[in-house]
Amino acid sequence: MGKGTFDEIGSTRVTLQWFSIMVLSSQVVGVLAIILLAVLFGQYRGGFGWTVKFNYHPLFMTLGMVFFYGDAILAYRVFRDVKKLRVKILHGSLLALSFIFSTIGLKAVFDNHNFANPPKANLYSLHSWVGLTAVILFAAQWVCGFVSFLFPKLSEDLRKAYMPSHKFWGKAIFLLAIGAVLMGITEYSIFYKIYNNNDVDYQRHLICFFGVFVLIFAGIVLYLVSNPGYQRPPDNEIEHVPLAD
Repeated sequence: MGKGTFDEIGSTRVTLQWFSIMVLSSQVVGVLAIILLAVLFGQYRGGFGWTVKFNYHPLFMTLGMVFFYGDAILAYRVFRDVKKLRVKILHGSLLALSFIFSTIGLKAVFDNHNFANPPKANLYSLHSWVGLTAVILFAAQWVCGFVSFLFPKLSEDLRKAYMPSHKFWGKAIFLLAIGAVLMGITEYSIFYKIYNNNDVDYQRHLICFFGVFVLIFAGIVLYLVSNPGYQRPPDNEIEHVPLAD
């Protein structure tokens, strides 16, 4: 029995160490993706300013719908020993921050099209359709989650009934956002002939590494929230029903 207990504790330690490594890795690759995008548009594609509003679009959409959204999904895994209400507030706040960045990103691209001379068409590509759908679904998901789990908060039976849908759509919208971001940077590269211009091959490399890091970040987030071994321990539950993920 003693040997079994030791093995179980040792296994738990290894599991939590691996969990910590994966969480840290997700933050490293996520930050690297943001840095690469900032360097690409800030250094080589016109910089950031009121006269080049579009460049805010890819940066803010990635910050909102990828990085902060992914961190919000991970909140219940990372802060496993923190009081549930505090994690709820953190989770909701990160999602609100995601929506703010995404809204600014959308305004940047619409302003860029509408105030161009002559004006450019809006919502003409698959990327724009998928991206706008992801933001709309994200906003609806946040409102439903806030009302159901934070304030005014539904009854326990209703929360239990809604929870599977909340979990599913949380991950589905995240995947939709990842697809939109990758389609967007690819569309931009094709439109501005970055892929077939050897004079800007360094920009092509930045874009490729950015895409790889976004995929790695998304993969780690989904792995951590899909692994039952990393769920918040039942002893740490303040309520019977977790908020998400």
